[in-house]
Amino acid sequence: MTTPTAPTTASILEQFDLCADTAEFPDLQNGYYYPVDTRIHLVGDGTRWAMVAELLGYNPRAGNLTDVLHCFGNCLTRDKPGFGDFLDRVDNMDDIDPDGDEVYAGEVPVVVRGTPLTVDADAGAPLEDVFRGLVPAHRELLLADAAELGSAVPSDLPVLLCLDEWNQPEHLGDVMPSGHETVRLIAEVLSSGDPDRYRPTLPANTHWSHWPDAGTL
Repeated sequence: MTTPTAPTTASILEQFDLCADTAEFPDLQNGYYYPVDTRIHLVGDGTRWAMVAELLGYNPRAGNLTDVLHCFGNCLTRDKPGFGDFLDRVDNMDDIDPDGDEVYAGEVPVVVRGTPLTVDADAGAPLEDVFRGLVPAHRELLLADAAELGSAVPSDLPVLLCLDEWNQPEHLGDVMPSGHETVRLIAEVLSSGDPDRYRPTLPANTHWSHWPDAGTL
């Protein structure tokens, strides 16, 4: 195994751009997922670096609420950067949507990783609204735990920064990640090991309400 070398901001941004070229950089405008929640983990020790971005969303075609992990770094425990695990969260989809109509059956808890969660929604509510209603009370159950993150990133790396919201690039087909403020600041944190480098000027837009076209394909 090649020993990682100290990262530079430019080398980190280059990896992000290469993943964008193959549509593996996090994209909240994804037409196949109704966005529900997000999180970014930045870890590093001066030589090794990694970023895991979680996009939690409802995918009607896959028939589940799925936490998609996007993994980047110079020390990943997987073959290459880009898509990591696809973590289905709901254990009882056949109960909450028995007919496959993408609406809530009513009076049924949503079971997430063995834990029944009470739903504040009427029968016939769109499933994306039902799942969004589980946040923020249950977001730690819905998002990745340490073991799931450790499937792609060495568990001994110190945490530099965890972001629950940020300004997400809106047109990844037209602008590379390296041209966006948030992504450049993330690369600076990872290359320097200094979380204080993250000083955004753009407003956060990762809440699902900012992405009305996502999931509509």
